[in-house]
Amino acid sequence: MGKWKNVRIGEFLTERQGRYKPDDNAIVTYKRLDKIDFSGTIHISEKPSKTDMIIVQPGDLVISGTNVAKGAIAVYQGVEPVTATIHYSSYIFDDSVVDLEYFKYFVKSPAFIETLKKQAKGGIKTEIKSKVFLPLEISLPDLPTQKQIVKRISVNLKRVNELAKEIETQKGYAKQLRRNILQDAIEGKLTADWRKEHPVQKGNPDYDAEALFELIQKEREVYKKWKKLPPILDAEKPFELPTGWKWVRLGEIAEGFMYGTSAKSSPFGTCPVLRMGNIQDGMIDWEKLVYSNNEEEISKYALRKFDLLFNRTNSREIVGKTAVYESDKQAIYAGYLVRFRIILSNPYFINYVLNSPMHREWCNAMKTDALGQSNINAEKLKKFVLTLPPLAEQQKIVDIVSAGLDNIWELKKQISLREEYTNQLMRSILKENFNI
Repeated sequence: MGKWKNVRIGEFLTERQGRYKPDDNAIVTYKRLDKIDFSGTIHISEKPSKTDMIIVQPGDLVISGTNVAKGAIAVYQGVEPVTATIHYSSYIFDDSVVDLEYFKYFVKSPAFIETLKKQAKGGIKTEIKSKVFLPLEISLPDLPTQKQIVKRISVNLKRVNELAKEIETQKGYAKQLRRNILQDAIEGKLTADWRKEHPVQKGNPDYDAEALFELIQKEREVYKKWKKLPPILDAEKPFELPTGWKWVRLGEIAEGFMYGTSAKSSPFGTCPVLRMGNIQDGMIDWEKLVYSNNEEEISKYALRKFDLLFNRTNSREIVGKTAVYESDKQAIYAGYLVRFRIILSNPYFINYVLNSPMHREWCNAMKTDALGQSNINAEKLKKFVLTLPPLAEQQKIVDIVSAGLDNIWELKKQISLREEYTNQLMRSILKENFNI
């Protein structure tokens, strides 16, 4: 079908040259390409970056060096130039040689993956720079044949695209459901009926948050160097509390706020070092670990069961993520994390508070930005205002939320299975059309 010939990608793509420092006057007024998602959609941001930049002109083909084979390739359709980090590359394409839609499908095909494995050092495991990308030799049909293939693929991918949209909708639903559960939990909405059966018992910390708070204050007197925190203002209270609850600052019910180790870690060793990437969805992720062999560091930063870890420095969207350390394993934590310990309250409830929309909004208001990074130090964290229910109600909330999050986790697993099926279907369609 049609005429095919072997050509190098560099014969129809020309890289746009130029590399700039983030504060270069030549680019300071330009917005930034934030990301290209796997559907090929470009997202623009006004956030700065600490990385060296390139310029993307309107009409350029832009490719993510780390995700090109997943579909992170698009034409920039804006009217003004934008910048992108050097993890992207920008190209002028010759539409007399290649149909753009054909090429976008091709780079997601098994044929392209196989080309990378055969011709590129490191294959798809390394970032694909232009010096690797442009010399790749591919089999390219004539333009009429390219357009025929695009038409056939578009028809076959109709169901795939429908499934992909459904999956994105389901992901959004699962995310919003999680947010709703956590926010309802910290406002007392999940336990409204429970409170009717368990009214406030003045002086009993199980059923009276004021009594619990007084008990915590007596307990924390054993800890030294307590710094008095400012009183809570009405403006800091985002909603009305249920009867028997109390507004408190985190530093009033927790102790041991301490930054982690700044020592260099190793891929191998005796003691895992948890980093900000190991905090995922309110839990500790034990994948992609680094290690320490330094006995002094291991002793100083050792984690205890039910410690909480707070990510104090990260990108603007995710700074402040928190998890309970619920393991008996030996581990320490890195310097971008803050460890603290809850006094006489349920650490899981506090963890839910610190993963709630209320806390997310607080993080957005409190963070200080430095070239795309945000920081919330321990002193600011201590001043965070949160809800404190009585002890028995804390446990009830934890039970309800835990069951709800388990259901969401099962939903996300089903979504992942559907997503994998959709990806396999797409790969099959592309393989059929590009292995001719």
